[in-house]
Amino acid sequence: MSGHDTAAASGFLHVSPESKAPYADDVLARLHEDAAQVVARYPQKRSALLPLLHLVQSVDGYVSGRGVSFCADVLDLTEAEVSGVATFYTQYKRHPNGEYTVGVCTNTLCAIMGGDAIFDRVSEHLGIGHDETTDDGRITLERVECNAACDYAPVVMTNWEFFDNQTPESTVALVDDLRAGRTVTPTRGADSVCSFKQMSRVLAGFSDGRADEGVGAGPASLLGLRIAHDRGWVAPGDQRPDGSHAPEERDADAGTAGGASGAQDVPAASPDGSPAGAEDAGPTAAEESKGRTPGSTGGTGTTGSTGTAATDGKDESR
Repeated sequence: MSGHDTAAASGFLHVSPESKAPYADDVLARLHEDAAQVVARYPQKRSALLPLLHLVQSVDGYVSGRGVSFCADVLDLTEAEVSGVATFYTQYKRHPNGEYTVGVCTNTLCAIMGGDAIFDRVSEHLGIGHDETTDDGRITLERVECNAACDYAPVVMTNWEFFDNQTPESTVALVDDLRAGRTVTPTRGADSVCSFKQMSRVLAGFSDGRADEGVGAGPASLLGLRIAHDRGWVAPGDQRPDGSHAPEERDADAGTAGGASGAQDVPAASPDGSPAGAEDAGPTAAEESKGRTPGSTGGTGTTGSTGTAATDGKDESR
């Protein structure tokens, strides 16, 4: 299925009658009560627009026309202003969404590790494409640009709960379980997956008490911390595991190695366990005469903790 035929397009163009129908009195009263709590968090009430959009989505299952009108009325905004924000962010749906949003990361790393293959297999299995919903209303399938879990690629999220190190087969089994009403357990976070409406309420700022049910961070995310702890690596001034403090400055010999002043702190040992020194020493006289340091390319790039290149004076973060 291409996902671009006339039938699929009609689902995006058609606005259901309930989209603009007034909320029932009890629903509207509850919305106003919740909205008052949200607005009270901000010094300027228009800043509450993002959580309020999640709030109306928790009622309708998407940002409906009446939801836009409600947000505009509460925040003294125009409906055009509210719609402009709702159409900018992909977490806000402008047509009815499924009970479970299954997002497959197809950004660079996940794609290389199998994300594209996962999406294609699940798309074929369900008979739907990106941002389309199964006929039973259970699953909406999405391509996601990044799930912020690159150390577990390829990653799939279901209503923003993590399912790490997935395969086409495991993801097909996941969507089959969701459609059958069977309980599924995320890799990290909550012990189960709630509905799209329930998660929208959480994103509006109303805790459901499930955040700390399961593992918060997996082994891959904590590996660097464990290595630093085992080797006694600490930032200047921080407390070591034994309770002692790291010196604020290196001694004169370490600080002037290679004839350079103001040298940066280096670990007590290199990652392979050998003493720090040779690779961290300053340039030799011959290298200084060429204006280069060992291993340099003559540019200003450095490698940060995430392994991505950064340039002096320029923010390269996405």
